[in-house]
Amino acid sequence: MFKTRLASGVVLVALALVLILMGGDVLLASLFLISLTGMYELYRVFQVEKNAVGITGYLAAALFYAHLKYAFLPDSMALVMGVLICLMSVYVFSYPKYRTEQILASFFGVFYVAVMLSCIYQTRMLARGSYIVWLIFLCSWGCDTCAYCVGVLFGKHKMSPKLSPKKSVEGAFGGVIGSMLLTLLYGFIFRDAMQIATRELFLLSAISGTGALISMVGDLAASAVKRNYEIKDYGTLIPGHGGILDRFDSVIFTAPVVYYLAAYWIT
Repeated sequence: MFKTRLASGVVLVALALVLILMGGDVLLASLFLISLTGMYELYRVFQVEKNAVGITGYLAAALFYAHLKYAFLPDSMALVMGVLICLMSVYVFSYPKYRTEQILASFFGVFYVAVMLSCIYQTRMLARGSYIVWLIFLCSWGCDTCAYCVGVLFGKHKMSPKLSPKKSVEGAFGGVIGSMLLTLLYGFIFRDAMQIATRELFLLSAISGTGALISMVGDLAASAVKRNYEIKDYGTLIPGHGGILDRFDSVIFTAPVVYYLAAYWIT
């Protein structure tokens, strides 16, 4: 299992490297496909992955990604209200075929998966975004690795004993600090290429620390849904890791954090 997980992890990192370096339409299209897969995994939990409720969610995601490319919507609230109106239309005109929670799950999936993951692309499109975008992974996967190491060595106090008994407060602290240190190292290496001042370098580290803290919420949130519905993994697409949501649960939360903080503080 460890070898399988390690091999899958290496492949994921390599794919992320290639797609983010390419950027542009290739990255946008790839994130759209990843989002559809993640939405399918989530919708399967609520049994809407192949019916009108799920299809409405997929179409909403497609509309949003098309808007990122062509900017034809007046604002983001138009999408929010439009998706809600369409889903409620499906609900009332097919009543009582679908339950209320299925409608809410479809609406939730569009924003939880598709919109939040799109922030990887939006970060990549910022000025200096080709460098800043890597903070998303430094403060999600980096935090996960550092938290695990520190937790194994020093973990004593449970962070969320009922939801994730193996996670510790010490591990969480180590994950945040580790992400910040990794970002400082990354920033020093690419400082000249990014053309950033010392102040901005420490701002990048602070962004990673914030993202790392939020990434743990994303990880636990995905676990909470699985526990509520008594499933082990969202899927089997990634050997040793599970599905898209099992591997990208923390990235989903860190991507918007890094995007908005970097857009406000750095660019």
